[in-house]
Amino acid sequence: MQTIFTETHKDAHSNARLGILSLPHGDVQTPAFMPVGTNGTVKGIYHDKIEEIGYNLILGNTYHLYLRPGLEVLEKFGGLHNFSHWNHNLLTDSGGFQVFSLSGLRKISEKGVAFQSHIDGSRHIFTPEKVVDIQKVIGSDIAMCLDVCTPPNIEYRAAKEAMHITHNWAERALNHRKELGDAFKGNLFGIVQGNFYKDLRKESAEVLSAMDFPGIAIGGLSVGETTDQFNEFLAYTADIVTKEKPRYVMGIGSPDYILEAVENGIDMFDCVLATRMARNGAVFTDDGIVTLKKAMHKFDQGPIESECHCTACTEYSRAYMHHMVKTNEMLGGMLATEHNLTYFYRLMEKIRLAIAEDRFSSFKKDYLARFYKR
Repeated sequence: MQTIFTETHKDAHSNARLGILSLPHGDVQTPAFMPVGTNGTVKGIYHDKIEEIGYNLILGNTYHLYLRPGLEVLEKFGGLHNFSHWNHNLLTDSGGFQVFSLSGLRKISEKGVAFQSHIDGSRHIFTPEKVVDIQKVIGSDIAMCLDVCTPPNIEYRAAKEAMHITHNWAERALNHRKELGDAFKGNLFGIVQGNFYKDLRKESAEVLSAMDFPGIAIGGLSVGETTDQFNEFLAYTADIVTKEKPRYVMGIGSPDYILEAVENGIDMFDCVLATRMARNGAVFTDDGIVTLKKAMHKFDQGPIESECHCTACTEYSRAYMHHMVKTNEMLGGMLATEHNLTYFYRLMEKIRLAIAEDRFSSFKKDYLARFYKR
């Protein structure tokens, strides 16, 4: 098995850890937050600006890229890196969550998933092998296995069946990845499932950890469960998943969830929250979320955050940002997006420093008290 992860330091008082993730387009320091670029672009910001902030790993979405622009276009351009002018690492999810979200438009079997496009109703089939092939065309540095994502509170029998299909698909995807050999430079990650049943979680974590994957994702979290459920099952699952490989929790992006993940030894996470909120005029600060539409900002000559070095904070006032958001100017959303992604990059730098200095627990406590006023 290829080793792509090196743990460089573990916090003395928690499971938080530092590491280096070695990928085809450069090393990534962990813990790492990844901006989401569903359609091959992070909404509202140039890829050059994302690079300037410091990010060198972003996400694309297999399901959406398969439908548009389509594999023929991506092959013509030699993959998504060239097509989107991004010279760093790409992680693509399997499309499993998107197909799961289609509900009545899809049918799951041992073979794979038959679904209808949400765009034009055309019919398609995703098999574990086909999803690997799609991500090969995309040129993913990290590719995810096709899995069966389930909502909380489903019956035990359904959760168990979904888990077993996920394990079968994982084995098939891994075998196909090995068959491709050097024709595919990317790393294939397996995904733990098991819903919110601890015996299934344990079985899935052990099965996936034993497979020859270079990295493991903990799936089936942040899918509508309560915060207490999230915290409990994250900690339980992370404690079982092998610590020799990088561990990834998909779809978490609020500071409290990020800190909870880091405390449990998670190395990677992503979410659309930072960019989506920015487009709606909400920005992150150490003192909580600021809603720029509020009238209180109309005459405010200060920046969003005085310590931030983004364009919004160094060149514009809160009053101007308020005006941009109120008038629905694109620039407002773009500036807010740059700010939020800068904020999360800086937050990860602070988290990594706290781990390096063995004070992550106190950092987490102080941060949450200030951000959430609790």
